[in-house]
Amino acid sequence: LEYVSEESLKAMSEAGTVAVLLPAAFYYLRETSLPPIEQFRKYAIPMAVSTDSNPGTSPTLSLLTTLNMACTLFRLTPEEALKGVTINAAKALGLQETQGSLADGKHADFVVWDIQRPAELTYWIGYNPCQYVVKSGKKIDYSSSNT
Repeated sequence: LEYVSEESLKAMSEAGTVAVLLPAAFYYLRETSLPPIEQFRKYAIPMAVSTDSNPGTSPTLSLLTTLNMACTLFRLTPEEALKGVTINAAKALGLQETQGSLADGKHADFVVWDIQRPAELTYWIGYNPCQYVVKSGKKIDYSSSNT
C-alpha cells in the first residue's frame, strides 16, 4: 500500500484493515513515493510486510532481505518489520487465530535463528542465520524450508 487518502486511512483504522507493504517491489520498480508509514502509525493501522515474490515486480524470495528493505527504505523499526512478517501478516491473511505468533492452540511453525537479538534479522544482507525450522511442531531439514 503506497497511495492512500486521509479519508481512506480513517476508514482502514476503523475497519481494522492491515496495510500490506512490499518493499522489494518498491525497490525493483524504482518507486519514489514512499508508503505513508507515519500515517499508519498515527491511525494505529497494523503493517504487514511481504516479499510479493512476483517475477515481474518483485523477483525476491528472501524474507530476510525484505525485512532489511522495510527498515532501510520505509524506515520501519526492527520491531515493526518483524511484526509485519509474523502477526500482522497472519492478520492480513485472516489467519491470526492459528498463525503469526507462538501461543497455545496455534500452529507450531517457527525458525530458530543464530542471533543475539531479533533486530539482527533486519540488519544483514545476504546472510541467513537459520539454525533449523520447525513446521507443524516437527523439526524439518533446513534445505527443504523456504526461509
